[in-house]
Amino acid sequence: MEYTINKMAQMSGVTTRTLRYYDQIGLLKPARINSSGYRLYGQKEIDLLQHILFYRELGVSLDDIAAILQKPDFNELAALKSHYEKLAAKHDRLEKIMATVKKTIASKEGEIIMQDEEKFEGLKEKMVEENEQKYGSEIRARYGDEKVDASNAKLMNMSKEDFNAMNQLGENIFILLEKASATGDPASHEAQELAARHKEWLTYSWSSYSKEAHTGLAEIYIADERFTAYYDARVKGGAQFLRDAILVYTGMK
Repeated sequence: MEYTINKMAQMSGVTTRTLRYYDQIGLLKPARINSSGYRLYGQKEIDLLQHILFYRELGVSLDDIAAILQKPDFNELAALKSHYEKLAAKHDRLEKIMATVKKTIASKEGEIIMQDEEKFEGLKEKMVEENEQKYGSEIRARYGDEKVDASNAKLMNMSKEDFNAMNQLGENIFILLEKASATGDPASHEAQELAARHKEWLTYSWSSYSKEAHTGLAEIYIADERFTAYYDARVKGGAQFLRDAILVYTGMK
């Protein structure tokens, strides 16, 4: 059975504009275009759209989805099982966060006494999940599963005090980055203070520190446009400057 773009949109909840965009970028092309110029979709396209929407629900970028679906060894059944496992894990995390919100409300209303550690249940899991979705493949390829898993475990077991301190330091790094980049010198006192604080921030979640690993991460900040955009959104040219400051700090430049 074939479906017009309007029927496909109605059935899936995706707008016709989105379907046209997916066609434009080569992510989901119609099975054929009829003599009247209408896009028509068949069973194969329906199944592909379902996969796309599952991946989008998991926060996977369109570029990464395209790379996954276009692999010669793409296995639809294995992908569906993976979708289920990841969505189930996401569901569990959301349940924890919902329970935390509910307990916090009860605490504010004087019904229960809530321990400080309980206020962060589910939130650290969400942070780990988001990091894995955004950067997991690149970081694991560079450092290996063992180191990444150890880092995630350290983050999950982090105390409330350390968790807050890590987040505060992360914000302070942007303040230092703006101040240091204004000097234009990666070897300046301000830049080296920035690199030192960046190292301190890393050690909250890294199981161990090495100058080589620090340098490798700094290089990723330039090589991966997502990292670059993250820093440059706060400080123009920030990723490049931070990388250079770290190279000086580690003695690699």
